[in-house]
Amino acid sequence: MNHMTPFVSGFALSAALIMAIGAQNLFVLRQGLKGEHVGAVVLFFSLSDALLIAAGVSGVGVFLTALPHLATILTVGGALFLAWYGITALRRMTSTNAMSVTATERLSLGRAMVMGAAFTFLNPHVYLDTVLLMGAAASAQPEASRRFFAVGAATASFTWFAILGYGARLLQPVFTRPVAWRILDAVVGIVMLSLAASLVLSALKQAR
Repeated sequence: MNHMTPFVSGFALSAALIMAIGAQNLFVLRQGLKGEHVGAVVLFFSLSDALLIAAGVSGVGVFLTALPHLATILTVGGALFLAWYGITALRRMTSTNAMSVTATERLSLGRAMVMGAAFTFLNPHVYLDTVLLMGAAASAQPEASRRFFAVGAATASFTWFAILGYGARLLQPVFTRPVAWRILDAVVGIVMLSLAASLVLSALKQAR
């Protein structure tokens, strides 16, 4: 049996989902630019994705669809967290200390992990994409090929987060200028608030 075909299918689908601008990517990028806990952050997000992919392939998505109240809790919690982070980024953008962000706003490893967990597990879209969609795609594969599909999908996550986290150092010369950090914080703030708003709208639609 050719195991490369399901591996490549899983890799391609996962890469397509994960490379879109989102909360996780922006957090990894910012940590990479700061050179702060990069390895731990990259490993945490990669392992979290691998765990969720494995859950989807094993059929946990069917279980999650039977728990609408859990989805509501995640939606509300995720919206609040993203809104808080977005407002923080916009406030940081307008702060006179924005030019020294790399020196004044260092995160402890524990706090970085807590924020990484919030970005991952309080985001309902993570479950929709990584668990439900990946699970549905894996179910279309022959049973013997599903583990190779999952490995390919997880490999895409490890590859992307490593490129994003460690590749960010190539942009560090650009971010010696305060205006670059202000632009990044503006993008982060707008994206986070937009994601929070989309979660609120989806919650309201479900409540109708």
